[in-house]
Amino acid sequence: MKDQKNKAVCFGEVLWDIFPGEQKRIGGAPFNVAYHLSKMGVDVSMISSVGDDQLGHDLLEKMKNWNIPAEHVQINTQYPTSTVIATVDENNDAHYDIVEGVAWDFIDITTENQEILNSADALVFGTLAARNGKTRNTLFQLLELGGYNVFDINLREPYYEVGMIKDLLHKTHLAKFNKAEMRMMLDFLGKDYTTEEDGIRYLQDQFDLEEIIISKGSKGALYANQDNFYLYPTIPVTIKDTVGSGDSFLAGFLSKRLEAGSTVHETMVQAVSLGAFITSQEGACPEYSLEDFIRFKNGHPISALS
Repeated sequence: MKDQKNKAVCFGEVLWDIFPGEQKRIGGAPFNVAYHLSKMGVDVSMISSVGDDQLGHDLLEKMKNWNIPAEHVQINTQYPTSTVIATVDENNDAHYDIVEGVAWDFIDITTENQEILNSADALVFGTLAARNGKTRNTLFQLLELGGYNVFDINLREPYYEVGMIKDLLHKTHLAKFNKAEMRMMLDFLGKDYTTEEDGIRYLQDQFDLEEIIISKGSKGALYANQDNFYLYPTIPVTIKDTVGSGDSFLAGFLSKRLEAGSTVHETMVQAVSLGAFITSQEGACPEYSLEDFIRFKNGHPISALS
């Protein structure tokens, strides 16, 4: 029998983002989702791998301090903990070198990480972790066990392959794209872009997708459930950092979506509010409490766009 808390498993990369002139910051899209799910009161587990090195030990210590269970984060003695080297160009745009041959490229399938999926309400994964055959094979085995597979599509050159994306979408219940990624996917499939709704319906039909989210930046977010479309606006805030805003949006969405009896309105308000709240702070995983977020959400009421 399940306890009261909803349970989610996040699979994939945990890493250190290293910015010029700054201390390292913990990151990785699935980890960011796990962090915010935990803040929202979801019982979350992270399946990943770190090296048997100082960066790996620091990362595990950080997870412990944040009360995110690390027992399913494997320690790899052959490959190092992942780092992403960030550089900033003359236009103040950040560019990332996602170093290859790191621990999370070699996540093993284990009895333990198969067992936790038996009681999980969602399995969250992305594109990047499937760049290497070892972790990709582990992911596909776990997707066979997932009852609600949530695919956060991050198309980062050169770390994806179209055939693999298609295979993952066929195993997916909820897919999250940004608008550019949706158009790229339609282009990969040879489908002309006409309207957003037409594109969404095409993807639903092609991959038997039950749910699709399209994040649209300043123009809000769209959620499609069967033949229903729900558009919600962005909450205007003073932007401090956009890194990880999509991950917090997804965590907000899932934290309500998994609650019995939640409405689409409640779910989308939670998603948009958490995305805006995190964008108004420094870093993808800023320190905050659930009470801090609730105060922000209550102070920024929103309604669906017609």
